[in-house]
Amino acid sequence: MNSWLAQHQAACGRAVRRLLAAPLNTLLSLLVIGIALTIPAFGYLVLDSLRQLGHGAAGAQQVSVFMQLDASKKDVSEIEARLQAAAPGRWRFVPRDEALARLKGNEGMAEIVASLPRNPLPDAFVVEPPNPAPEALEVLKKEISGWPRVEHVQLDSAWVRRFDAFIRIGRLALGMLAAVFAAGLVAVTFNTIRLQVLGHAAEIEVARMIGATDAFISRPFHYFGALQGAAGGLLAALLVALGLALLAAPVGELAALYGAQFALRTPGLAEVAALVGCGGLLGWLGGQLSVHLSLRQFD
Repeated sequence: MNSWLAQHQAACGRAVRRLLAAPLNTLLSLLVIGIALTIPAFGYLVLDSLRQLGHGAAGAQQVSVFMQLDASKKDVSEIEARLQAAAPGRWRFVPRDEALARLKGNEGMAEIVASLPRNPLPDAFVVEPPNPAPEALEVLKKEISGWPRVEHVQLDSAWVRRFDAFIRIGRLALGMLAAVFAAGLVAVTFNTIRLQVLGHAAEIEVARMIGATDAFISRPFHYFGALQGAAGGLLAALLVALGLALLAAPVGELAALYGAQFALRTPGLAEVAALVGCGGLLGWLGGQLSVHLSLRQFD
């Protein structure tokens, strides 16, 4: 066990020395890997922020239940009991007098409301279901519509469906883009390590002559690819955080102009770890393929 650990430690040390031996080449490779990982990661965080904005938008998760104009307090109590039994999430009762007072408080509506002979607004319930999926909202709307003394159930889910479709398309496009960049990252690592193998061809031949196995010869190159990819992932996390920080103020000002509060989500520890791990895995894969094919050519 100690011998196995010592071999891996020595291989990792050799990989680090090879990275430091050519700083310019290493820097350029890290930039390529970092940019390849930055674009999908940046798109993921932007889409996730938009998804949270859509789910948290006022009215996006609300179902308005309007009673009939002649509904009595007993009818309202029955609907309250049904809502408690159904447990559709949070809900609140809006009396018709309160709704009229709110309408009267709107600019330019006071004179119009004063001219009305009676209150034309019904009692209503505003329901905020826990599941914001458009399909779940439609099921809830259909269920409440069948309750007694319910005149109308309003659900403005058209834009929610469009927004949900936009997020799904964005995720699909982002996944395809990530796959393309992942293939490019593997190709970059493959080419870099292939040059490393060719540069140490004489050393590899001597090692084979004295009985070194292919696993022993390949191990430093595998670590080289993994370390290079992991460092590129860390650089990508820094670039994403920097880009989001630069966009934070303009995006906040734009949202304020529309009377909303919106902030782009910065990468957390989980996202940083995922970028580093993904970069390391892809770098290791590129190194594995490159060394395997190169050693076959030596054979």
